[in-house]
Amino acid sequence: MAYQAGGPRPQPRPVPESLEAQAYLQDYAALLEAVSFPSVVVDHRWDVVLANGAFQTLFREIGPHPTAMPGDNFLRFVLFHPDAGSVLAEHESSWCLPMLAHFAAAVERHGHDHGLQAILRDIAQDPIMDAAYRHGLPHWIRSVGPDAVEHDGAVRPLLHPDPRWGRTDCRIVGETPKTLADMGYSRLTLVLREARRPTAVRRAGRARRTAGHLSVVPSADA
Repeated sequence: MAYQAGGPRPQPRPVPESLEAQAYLQDYAALLEAVSFPSVVVDHRWDVVLANGAFQTLFREIGPHPTAMPGDNFLRFVLFHPDAGSVLAEHESSWCLPMLAHFAAAVERHGHDHGLQAILRDIAQDPIMDAAYRHGLPHWIRSVGPDAVEHDGAVRPLLHPDPRWGRTDCRIVGETPKTLADMGYSRLTLVLREARRPTAVRRAGRARRTAGHLSVVPSADA
């Protein structure tokens, strides 16, 4: 993670070379920690640069994974962690496909980036994600329209481990100041809403990803 809960001020990573940029991120980390909603700063690969305590709390029950932890790379978490759907409700349509759309746009802009190419190779090696990326994503965008892939302003369902929130929704707010943008970073905050269903429903939905294909992709037998 980008910090330790209950410890000192969150430490940014990866660290930019400029001392002035490092100092800015140190202060921005303090600002981030003062926000009560989950908030995260990522680079163009979705590597987590900063994350606050509320972000860690949201994903506190996620099991270990060698490459797809939410505090390391949020894109990899959404795509590859088998427990992602236990927090990101309606995982396929509300989270996975929009993230794949952003990933596709990032590949177009930074096609030679080694980190993005590594993610692309991992997608190709995962039959579910490969089918979603090559077949499901274009079909989905045609069905819902290009605006559906935008994060800022989107309202998406969550399964919060804190029963005070339970099954709820969040509005994703993109709030990236110029200094962060100049560093190649962006910030997203998940503004939580009051729980909309009983906690028992939330527990029933905490399933690992086991489906043979995504529902947006027609099966071979169809």
